[in-house]
Amino acid sequence: MGAGLALSITLAGCAELTDAQKNADLGSVNAIDATGLNDIMLNLADPSESVAFFRDSLAAEPDRIDLKKSYAQALVQNRQYAEAALIYEQLIEDGQADSNDRLNYADALVRNGAWEEARVQLDAIPPTVETFDRYFLEALVADHNKEWEKADNFYDIARGLTTRPAQVLNNWGISKLDRGQYSAAEKLFKQAIAADSKMFTAKNNLVITLGKQEVYRLPVIPMNDKERAILLYNLAREAIRNGDTDIARGLLSESIDIHPQFFQPAVSLLASL
Repeated sequence: MGAGLALSITLAGCAELTDAQKNADLGSVNAIDATGLNDIMLNLADPSESVAFFRDSLAAEPDRIDLKKSYAQALVQNRQYAEAALIYEQLIEDGQADSNDRLNYADALVRNGAWEEARVQLDAIPPTVETFDRYFLEALVADHNKEWEKADNFYDIARGLTTRPAQVLNNWGISKLDRGQYSAAEKLFKQAIAADSKMFTAKNNLVITLGKQEVYRLPVIPMNDKERAILLYNLAREAIRNGDTDIARGLLSESIDIHPQFFQPAVSLLASL
């Protein structure tokens, strides 16, 4: 799904060129696209460099559809979602877009907060397109529209279509948390952490979920000292929201003791209490 769901690529080794191939007229630099230059620029380059590359390439060859599509993808990776959406819109109007382009367009729209427009694009994609990106976007849109049963179904399908489900599980957990289904949210966040022990967002969401249930102890999950200090701080904030200021003081003091050089906010919050 755009930048967030970009697929890794494997570059094959290059065979030795014949004399004829060495002397062939390759035209402009974009003639080597057959070897994967577009993919290399999208997947390996700095996003701003990718944008500049495809913008310049399009200026030289404005009729190349593949460059338009790659330029739109580069814009998404550079978080220029509105600009990318304009390109996808033009590709669709010109009859140059396929289902994957509509999917990328929907992704750009979601990232830009244009939920209804994203819904229109997803509805225009044939049901035979059953990919992780499609179902994850369907889940996000259904979630936004509070269509909980649909959202749960799409999250579940998306989870089964990826070998790295942490992002899906974390988003699904946030959905359950927003609905006040704390037990289900807690379970999903733990599953996300099990799938990716470095996903701090899931760890933080798990602690917030516990705090909303007035459980003021850190869960048994992988964490370093800096993460522990931040989690204790955020747990203290939940305690304050619940009116448990004495507990909050203890949590903040513990946070400061663990990693004071990294956590001035805990010092400030404790002083305010």
